[in-house]
Amino acid sequence: MQGMVCLVTGANVGVGLETARGLAQRGATVVLACRDRAKAQAAAEDIRASTGNQAVEVLDLDLASLASVRAAADRFLAQHDRLDVLVNNAGLILSGRSETVDGFETQLGVNHLGHFLLTNLLLDVLTRRAPARVVTLSSAGHALSLGLDFDDLMYTRRRYWDVRVYCDSKLANVLFTKELARRLDGTGVVAHAVHPGVVRSSFAGDGDTTGIFKWGAKLTSWASLSPARGARTSLHVATSEEAGTCTGAYWASARRTTPSRRARDAEAAQTLWTISAALVGL
Repeated sequence: MQGMVCLVTGANVGVGLETARGLAQRGATVVLACRDRAKAQAAAEDIRASTGNQAVEVLDLDLASLASVRAAADRFLAQHDRLDVLVNNAGLILSGRSETVDGFETQLGVNHLGHFLLTNLLLDVLTRRAPARVVTLSSAGHALSLGLDFDDLMYTRRRYWDVRVYCDSKLANVLFTKELARRLDGTGVVAHAVHPGVVRSSFAGDGDTTGIFKWGAKLTSWASLSPARGARTSLHVATSEEAGTCTGAYWASARRTTPSRRARDAEAAQTLWTISAALVGL
C-alpha cells in the first residue's frame, strides 16, 4: 500500500487503532481521525514506533458535530489529493438518551449520520483516484433491529430503549453501505459493511455506558476477541483482492455473509439516504 492514503475514524483505541496499525504496516499513509487529540497523538506515536512507518497523521474529528465533520473533511482535502481507503470505524453505545449539538439522538448521530456526511464530503477524492474502498463498521446487532421508523428516527415520541436504538444505528450502517454501493456502481469505488466480532475494548465499558451494555461486556470478556483480531475483518476488506472485486457486501470473520432481511431492503436503504441527506444538509 505504499503511496496510498487511508483515513480511519476512531483510530486512537481498540479495533480502530489496530486497523490503522495494520494499514501502516502495509506502507500506507494513515490518517487517524479522532475526537481526542491527545489520545490520537499518543496512538500515532505508538503506530510509528511499532511499524517504522512515520507517515501517520492526526485529524481532529467529532462525529457528534456536523461542523466538526465538515471542518475535518476540508482539512483532509487541503492536505491530500487522494484517498484510497476510508474506514468508518468510530462508534459508541449509550445507556440513556442524549442529543448531539445538532439535535440528533446521539447513537444515530455518531454511528450513522456523522459518517454519512463525512463519506459524502470525501466522495470526490475517493472517485478521483479509484479504485478505492469505503469500509463501514456495523455489528451483528443490526439483525436485532425491528426496522427503522422513518417518522421517528430520533426516538422523540417512542420509548427510548438503548439496546434497540444501538441496533437501529447498526442497521443504518448496513443500509447506508447498500445504497452507497448502488450509487457508486461503475466508479471503481466499492463499499462494504463489517462486523468485527465481539471485541475486548472500552467500547461498551466506558464512563458513558451503564446497565446491560456494561455488564454484558464484562460477562463476555472471557470469550471476546482482542482488538488486533477484531481488526482482521476490517483489514481484509480494506486490502484484499477479494473485497476489491465486489461491492455492497456484509462481512464477518473475514468472509462475506448475509445480513438480516431488513438490511437487504433496497427501498429502506434509499429512504434512509434521502432522509439522512436532508438531516445533514446535503
